[in-house]
Amino acid sequence: MTATRPPRTTEADRSEPLPRGTPAWRPSPIAGYGLLGDTRTAALVSADGAVDWLCAPAFDGEPVFGALLGGPEAGTFLAGPVLPAQRIARRYRHHSTTLETVWSSGAGRLTLTEAMVAEVAGQLLPTTVLIRRLTAEGSPMAAVIDFDPRLGEQHRRPRVRRGRDLVCGWGPLALSLGCSPELDLEPGRPKLLTVSPGRPVTLVLALAYGEPLIHLDPATAWGLVEADEARWRAWTDDVDERIPFREPVLRSLLTLRLLTYSPSGAPVAAPTTSLPEDPGGMRNWDYRYAWPRDASIGVGAFLGASKSAEARKFLGWLLHASRLQRPRLPALLTLAGGHVPAERTLQGWPGYAGSTPVRTGNGAASQHQLDGYGWVLDAAWVLVQGGHRLYSETWRAMRGFADLVALRWQEPDAGIWEIRADAAQHVHSKMMGWLALDRALRIGQSHHLSARHRQRWQSARDNIAAEIRAKGFDPARNTYTRTYGSSDLDAALLVLPIIGLEEAGSARVKGTVDATLRELSAGFPFLYRYPPGRDGLPGTEGAFLPCSFWLVQALAHTGRHAEATALFTALLGNATPLGLYSEEIDPATGALLGNFPQALTHAALVQAALALRDTRTAGGGDATDRGRRAFIFPDAPGHQEEQRTASPVSRKQTP
Repeated sequence: MTATRPPRTTEADRSEPLPRGTPAWRPSPIAGYGLLGDTRTAALVSADGAVDWLCAPAFDGEPVFGALLGGPEAGTFLAGPVLPAQRIARRYRHHSTTLETVWSSGAGRLTLTEAMVAEVAGQLLPTTVLIRRLTAEGSPMAAVIDFDPRLGEQHRRPRVRRGRDLVCGWGPLALSLGCSPELDLEPGRPKLLTVSPGRPVTLVLALAYGEPLIHLDPATAWGLVEADEARWRAWTDDVDERIPFREPVLRSLLTLRLLTYSPSGAPVAAPTTSLPEDPGGMRNWDYRYAWPRDASIGVGAFLGASKSAEARKFLGWLLHASRLQRPRLPALLTLAGGHVPAERTLQGWPGYAGSTPVRTGNGAASQHQLDGYGWVLDAAWVLVQGGHRLYSETWRAMRGFADLVALRWQEPDAGIWEIRADAAQHVHSKMMGWLALDRALRIGQSHHLSARHRQRWQSARDNIAAEIRAKGFDPARNTYTRTYGSSDLDAALLVLPIIGLEEAGSARVKGTVDATLRELSAGFPFLYRYPPGRDGLPGTEGAFLPCSFWLVQALAHTGRHAEATALFTALLGNATPLGLYSEEIDPATGALLGNFPQALTHAALVQAALALRDTRTAGGGDATDRGRRAFIFPDAPGHQEEQRTASPVSRKQTP
């Protein structure tokens, strides 16, 4: 039996969207949205040219365009063809963050090209600027512009004044819209126009909070977009040429960079809240905050791609953000390093595809999650390993994290998946506690460390390892388990071949990888993160995409390079046409689920590609395993035709 990949939800599923404001209107499939960003906030643009999500003045602010979750009355900014028109192409311009969408109708073609410009002449702009341009080819094209900003939960209409730009204000927050040629635009009233060849229509949206608005002449503003493209191309040129699958890696790195809040260096998990993991259900969470764990994975991705400046910015943010709660490491923080707001529900919001509640804030902020310390200290170690020395205050903070792990590692915690039930003895959390102490000891070889600290950390590290082996392993199935004494598995354990707790070629490591493939398969190439339904919440969820990329790493580091490459290739086929990923995917339909785009998925993609690079160059089985091992996904290609004949393949030990 050969595997069949589920149909991917594509932009083409909605080539003729219903007019906005009609009772039957609903937002695009998640995969139909493109991302624009300026490293302060981000916009999601639908397949029909509508900004359906934009928060101001930052990622975690109130939405000014919120149709994605609140319907048309929550605000939108449409610039596109008058229906019907057929969309024939959509792409990011080469190695940039400029989005281009092309529609055709009769003999004419209408193109929307747009970008959020972050910098001018190397300086960060003080306000957010979105530039959109409509151009026509062939024959004139009928177009529509619908600028309808509404603020926040109550969909507040702005105060409007006119000068050389249209200005909409809500107290300290203001938006301005300029247009060339001048158009008589009015908020909430769609404007029909004709775009003729050689006569582009340029729209410039500027956003300011408590500061004067910047006026950019729409007639000349397009030069800023071209300069911005050149800046991004120069940034991508520095990425290691040896990384396999370089184009999707570059798109993921650009996405991660757009999701980094430049004023502080904090990486946001996603620019959205409440996109459902279970459509129609209640698994809707606010991801517009910074998780130190996810951010640390992103640090590894940036460092592996020769982008150390981004890694240093993150550690600088973490040092500042954790200062008031140190040595405790919060599970998540605001972009400015503060306490995440209490979780609450927006009243009257219908949610995406009827999925309620729509939430702001996140209750996981109060959880104890031991694994976060391991991720952070591992990121610091990778930085040190790359030849960078930690500042004294940074090393002091890292020592405090290691001290806390040595003190509290025996306590139950909420785990990496933030289960909203009683805390438990999660095996993955213990492994990451071990990693925190191991990496702190390694950093201490080149940084000041007292004998007392070294002895305490070594003792705790060894005790954690002994307890994991005694209580977290099921010898009957030859696999580590989700919690002590449980029969459940956890896909987060796929980090085992990478962290160095055991040799990657050991029977226990290989058994854990094989058991995860066998018992958590959601159909090739997907994995569930734990057995579906075992989290105490109603409803179901999809396959968890970062876990599949972690599987690529695990296969590569256990000598199964050809399988890892095949899996990675299959996963790339499930990106959106623009190369973006959410956190989860419906394994039956291929529809993306959860907040979008998801930084953790893109960081895991980059790290998986780095694993393919490193194991290939380190003799990780590029030739030795080809044709000799087959996936043990039950429905994977070749499963019925080949039997897996394992033979040990050595690899370079993780430092």
